[in-house]
Amino acid sequence: MENLPELLVANWNNYPRINARLWEFRTENQAVKLLDSLSRCIPRGLGRSYGDCSLEKNIISTPDFKRFIALDQKQEILECEAGISLDQILRTIIPRGLFLPVTPGTRHVTLGGAIASDVHGKNHHLHGAFGRHVLSLLLLTPGGEVIDCSREKNAEIFYAVCGGMGLLGLILSARIRLMPIQSTYISQLTIPAENLDHLMDLFETHEQSTYSVAWLDLLSRGRNFGHGLFMLGEHCLSGEITSKDLRRREKFGINIPFFMPGWIMNEHGLRAFNNLYHLRGKSGPGRSFPDLDDFFYPLDKVHNWNRFYGRKGFLQYQFVLPKEHSRLGLEKIQAHIQASGILPFLAVLKLLGPQAGPLSFPLQGYTLALDFPIKPGLSAMLSALDRLVHNLGGRIYLAKDARMSKLDFRRGYPEISRFLELKNKLDPKNKMASLQSKRLGLCAKPY
Repeated sequence: MENLPELLVANWNNYPRINARLWEFRTENQAVKLLDSLSRCIPRGLGRSYGDCSLEKNIISTPDFKRFIALDQKQEILECEAGISLDQILRTIIPRGLFLPVTPGTRHVTLGGAIASDVHGKNHHLHGAFGRHVLSLLLLTPGGEVIDCSREKNAEIFYAVCGGMGLLGLILSARIRLMPIQSTYISQLTIPAENLDHLMDLFETHEQSTYSVAWLDLLSRGRNFGHGLFMLGEHCLSGEITSKDLRRREKFGINIPFFMPGWIMNEHGLRAFNNLYHLRGKSGPGRSFPDLDDFFYPLDKVHNWNRFYGRKGFLQYQFVLPKEHSRLGLEKIQAHIQASGILPFLAVLKLLGPQAGPLSFPLQGYTLALDFPIKPGLSAMLSALDRLVHNLGGRIYLAKDARMSKLDFRRGYPEISRFLELKNKLDPKNKMASLQSKRLGLCAKPY
């Protein structure tokens, strides 16, 4: 095996950063040989997770493994190698009147990464996470065996791989179910919410809407505590918008060419950002027709937007609370954040449906994603927030985690024993390991 140089590697939030070797492959045979040659490794796609779940001294980089295998347009089924990006998939299927039934907030993740993180979108309350729409997958186990997994065949492995953070093996390919669309446009309704109660009432009232998401102003206090904008959407039908079709319009985004000074991400900048959002809701409820990119992937238009947070990076803290504890719980959490004086630059609220696999993040309830610039006091504040989340029966998203304790992890994911039994069976030598898995005790046996 060649002696690769070490590179400084970080995921999207630029924290933590480690020296690692990136190993690439282009064929299944190369993948088998590569996995056999490494004693400890973790798969990594395009690096869009926010923590250390895909960081290790040896990283198997998958984006060169990206062939389309088959597209059955009539049956709406696509089969691809796992290193292909959602962007590549969408460029192929949208002109054919097809779309992903579940998509995260960026096109720039791999198919394998979407499965391993069991990503969710604005429609989880109705359509579940990404793994729900995976029909089958091929898994290269740490022992070198290729296993065909589905809900009917090797079902226990299948459910554990969806959300399993790459710890059971290397996903080689997958067959996924697509959905038909008639237009590249979304009919979006934006409703200003007076406070957190009003916002959650809107989620409940529009629970049968396909897509829903809300932005919160965490600077608001008093009777406006938790106010924001609620947005819901449906795919436009053919002819609903005159002269609109299935062609994707290429857009010229802006690029952040370098890391910004850390002082930019302060309360003044946050207030300016919030004011821009408020302008969208000042005239009351409004109907608009954004295209798919603007509705699902607004941040993709700002290339390297993570550099806004400076070289120190940021932490995205995403948690979910059970529905019965969400109203009171979110009020407590928002009050805790305000009292700390450490405010997130972005706060996004979504409604989730039931859980799937043992490490899949969603619970039936509300999830809040918060972006915090790294600064003194943040770690202590988030540790206190961890305790509050778990006392309310919630959990933290593994794909966004860089600091959770082993105890808090086990409290949030009570089905971990099922996963560890399978891990011990498929990977007794702990070949598949990440910085996160070591920190959280996601190992077949202690190191």
